Amino acid sequence: MSDTVLARIEGRAGRLSLNRPAALHALTLDMVHMMSAALAAWAGDDAVEAVLIDHAEGRGFCAGGDIRMLADSAAAGGAEGRRFFHDEYRLNHQLFSYPKPVIAFMDGITMGGGVGLAQPASIRIATENTRLAMPETGIGLFPDVGGGWYLSRVEGRVGRYLALTGARLDGAACLALGLATHYLPAEALAEAKARIVEAPGRVDNILRQLSVAPPPASLVEQIGAINRLFASDRYEDILAALDADGSDWAMKERAALGTKSPQTCKVALRQLATSAALTDFADNMTMEYRIASRVLLRPDFAEGVRAVIVDKDNLPRWNPALPQDVSTALLDAIFAPLPADEEWTPL
Repeated sequence: MSDTVLARIEGRAGRLSLNRPAALHALTLDMVHMMSAALAAWAGDDAVEAVLIDHAEGRGFCAGGDIRMLADSAAAGGAEGRRFFHDEYRLNHQLFSYPKPVIAFMDGITMGGGVGLAQPASIRIATENTRLAMPETGIGLFPDVGGGWYLSRVEGRVGRYLALTGARLDGAACLALGLATHYLPAEALAEAKARIVEAPGRVDNILRQLSVAPPPASLVEQIGAINRLFASDRYEDILAALDADGSDWAMKERAALGTKSPQTCKVALRQLATSAALTDFADNMTMEYRIASRVLLRPDFAEGVRAVIVDKDNLPRWNPALPQDVSTALLDAIFAPLPADEEWTPL
């Protein structure tokens, strides 16, 4: 267990390096607990002025959570999966409310749980290797780990587009949309980290010196179309708008949505609409835990894992199969409060 997260103090900073390269640093419950414990210890340590989060090796910052564990847990009633979500969301909130600067290095694949680690950070560094996405609707889950909060606050309707389609953003797009605060060439990261741990108070100057202008972000050219075609919070309206538009881009996005779980696409739209009106991140995580506790046991998650991860036929048979068959009553049940002794609470 101990080597899946490298937690140490370097210079005047704490450093958390994810170290599970064979799984693209996908998070396990042990990894969540190790990071949370280190953050708790450093919060009151005057020798630690900032925290760096990166990955030790390999091409991924963090590909998400341990999906196979979640699927196995769901088949056995979901207790382990709910515990994972509960404690992972506590870590997300701990980072969001952390009393010291947190610098996340999103160098490589940053998906699902990786987004949940990076987006609470006060400084989020993208590179030419960054590939950020919330692809959960493709396996019958939803953009959790605070995704409702972050995506609902992205410009226009872009967050809804990202939540539904699972589209991947490169580093330039992350910077343009505010999901990254800085863009550095990957070759400059080692120097950036070395300088930051020695002088955390100078992090802004250090990153200003090492930042470069990113290439054009192709997604920016589509924001007008996204705002127009993804304008509704009703999923059927979005599908109809894409069908009616008929452009090559709209048809490509319509085809992508045809592979997603109608249930969790509708969940994501309600989630982001609710999150946008919230003023407390903890309230957002309470809502997301309610959703996770229910969606984990719904048939679409097991089917999504089968189709995408186990059999890899990419032919999921969703239940319900059609958007119009995902009822308001079902959504209400997914979003309903849990029994008082089962609700999520922050640390």
